[in-house]
Amino acid sequence: MEGVVQDEGSSSVTSSSPLHIFSLMSLSPGLGSPWIREMKSEERGLYLIHLLISCANQVAAGSLENANIGLEQISHLASPDGDTMQRIAAYFTEALADRVLKAWSGLYKALNSTKISSVAEGILVRRSFFDLCPFLKLAIVITNQAIMEAMEGEKIVHIIDLSASEPAQWIALLQALKARPEGPPHLRITGIHEHKEVLEQTALCLTEEAEKLDIPFQFNPIVSKLEKLDIESLRVKTGEAVAVSSTLQLHSLLASDDEILRKKFSPPKNMNSAQLHRVFKMNQSTLGELMEKDMVNGYSPSHDSPSSSSPLLTSAKMESFLMSLWGLSPKIMVVAEQESNHNGSTLMERLLEALYYYASLFDCLESTLPRASMERIKVEKMLFGEEIKNIIACEGVERKERHEKLDRWIQRLELSGFGRVPLSYFGLLQARRLLQSYGCDGYKIKEENGCLVICWHDRALFSVSSWRCRRYD
Repeated sequence: MEGVVQDEGSSSVTSSSPLHIFSLMSLSPGLGSPWIREMKSEERGLYLIHLLISCANQVAAGSLENANIGLEQISHLASPDGDTMQRIAAYFTEALADRVLKAWSGLYKALNSTKISSVAEGILVRRSFFDLCPFLKLAIVITNQAIMEAMEGEKIVHIIDLSASEPAQWIALLQALKARPEGPPHLRITGIHEHKEVLEQTALCLTEEAEKLDIPFQFNPIVSKLEKLDIESLRVKTGEAVAVSSTLQLHSLLASDDEILRKKFSPPKNMNSAQLHRVFKMNQSTLGELMEKDMVNGYSPSHDSPSSSSPLLTSAKMESFLMSLWGLSPKIMVVAEQESNHNGSTLMERLLEALYYYASLFDCLESTLPRASMERIKVEKMLFGEEIKNIIACEGVERKERHEKLDRWIQRLELSGFGRVPLSYFGLLQARRLLQSYGCDGYKIKEENGCLVICWHDRALFSVSSWRCRRYD
């Protein structure tokens, strides 16, 4: 691949490389050229990026015949058990195909009518991701420490968990509360989840642990989707010190028909071969880093996201929910969210942002598990793949994975009457110790505006921020 790019602004390539025709190629049926079948991994990855962007442009333009040709071409090269770029391409291709099929609602419903989603399997897949990568464990460490500090001296504590699916978080907190010099408080946890069996399992685990530690404890289960939650069902009582924990939940409340859309952003449709080569330059250490390199003219989601200058997107549902939480006067609220802008108004904006983001997540698993690992394949398909599909294929209230960056959450929460609580030195120290225990240089954390940003190499993937109702300020 040496000598392919002459200089930063040039699109000239050597005659020995097949990449010189990428920028001139249009989608055409068949993969007859021998060099396509004999591509090296880096060349194939580069070509897949080109095909994905070309195909997405055809889908966005409504050119279904050309989109079909592009999907067929990608399917010959993509693979859910291949190298990292092949795996990513497989799931983005499925998402684009899903978007096309939605135009024929009858056909789409017929093809999906017999699909069965197992709640138990979904929990196991999320648990695998929790165990394999430190992102959510770091969020838990920071959340629990913030709650411990905010509840110092309190005798009656009520925690509201907006995603009560991880008992390990509260088991750790119960153990920490037991060790308080003043003794543990009376603890009540209200858990919210749409599946009753998840709440039952969480309640069982926590009740057993509380009994073992001799801590007065109650668990209040609420079977509900977050957007349909009745705040009155939280049953907050006078004299309780309230804490709210939200892990990867709030973004779903941005899905609303009456949302205020951002300004449209449509990146250039075509890239020359020099730019494509810089995307897939193989002397970088991770695919996440590769995706940082001038994928599209002037478009760098990780450093210059259009979200930073566009109007704040909100919905009546989000505003009402945050106002209701503020009305509970929480002493502390900790919010963990995906650190990426997957809530753009155009398909191409979301696709490019998602490519950057999920490239890093797939890299994490590439560094952790072998390619044939069924555990890895399930996480990629049932977790990452479903999120990608929702971001790319869905619109309106159906599109729940509306991830936004930390700066947007700061604006939104401050406008709702919350004030930031800087994370403590001890909390950051705990997070760094946990990260060191993984023994992997790829994982990093950094402090940003008093919040924590969790990275894979230099790519920020998750943020954790701590808040309090301004009545306490």
